[in-house]
Amino acid sequence: MKAKIAFMYAPKDLRIEEVELPELKPNQILVKTKACGICGSDVHCFLGESAEGRYDIAPYTPGHEVGGQVVAVGSSVFTLKEGDKVTADCVLACGVCQNCKEGLMPSACLDMRELGFRPDSPGGFGEYFIIEEEYAHKIPDDWSYDMGAWVETFSIGYFGIWGNGGYIDASDYALVMGAGPVGLSAAMVCKTSGAKTIVADLNPVRRARALKYGADVVLDPTAPDYYEQVKRATDGHGPSVIAEASGSNAALQSIFDIAGHSCRVNLIGHSIGRKVPVEIGKTIWSTLKIKGSGGTKDWAQRTIRFMSAIKDTYDFDALNSHHVPFMELDKGMDLAVNHPEEAFKVILTFDE
Repeated sequence: MKAKIAFMYAPKDLRIEEVELPELKPNQILVKTKACGICGSDVHCFLGESAEGRYDIAPYTPGHEVGGQVVAVGSSVFTLKEGDKVTADCVLACGVCQNCKEGLMPSACLDMRELGFRPDSPGGFGEYFIIEEEYAHKIPDDWSYDMGAWVETFSIGYFGIWGNGGYIDASDYALVMGAGPVGLSAAMVCKTSGAKTIVADLNPVRRARALKYGADVVLDPTAPDYYEQVKRATDGHGPSVIAEASGSNAALQSIFDIAGHSCRVNLIGHSIGRKVPVEIGKTIWSTLKIKGSGGTKDWAQRTIRFMSAIKDTYDFDALNSHHVPFMELDKGMDLAVNHPEEAFKVILTFDE
């Protein structure tokens, strides 16, 4: 069976080609792609600013924010069937290496793959994609495929708050740094959990959007009295929960000055590859609890249930700023790369 699939050969070298799809292995499913988001990670790989996309090994098919329909299943697949709406995990742990058997995070897997970042795990920038049953997840029939494409993004914000021993409740003051897709996901989680939710972002358009997606208060982190504004918004306490979702040096540095005593600090935004000077000693005197999360662990099913519970409160489909046909992939990448403020989330669409 032939299909049109995109391949990343090198920085700024993304090509759509018609190829023959491989035969399904017994544990795999064939998915007709219906929606695929262009993530900031895809942009960084496209620009050659990230080593996550492994075109140094061979051309690979990007796309890890996927929603699609199962059109064929391997002989040993029993939890999914043709016609099911599905999404998929991004970080694909092997489950059998020593670290996986120790119960460590997928990012510790000694044979880890990533959907849409490696030639051995092609993603959703194509008419079809193939994935193992264990990494695919059924989404409700009443969901749009676009919403299915949001599961991976939402899971990062959700797991960033609750995963690895995290928690939040109505007694908390939460500060979310960054109002991008992951930041808004974290804000919705904080607000749904009952916490007073403050969102800080440089961009006024994003701040305005955050007020529709969980924020009680929005702040400009470049304001001269930003720290004082945070103090007032938290009734003088300072944040008891911080979700750093921007990855910016300035936001990371500010954590140690702005966090309240005993604050649980959740590092979600990408900052790998940079050394950021911080006053780490304040961790001691403020008794900060700092955690990160590379990928999510056993979280997709919970994410789908959580999103189902709030989908009538928050309009996920309205978060998609642009819909671009897959065969106009160049246009979609141009929007995501060159117009990031206008293009909050670009969704690739596919012919029926």
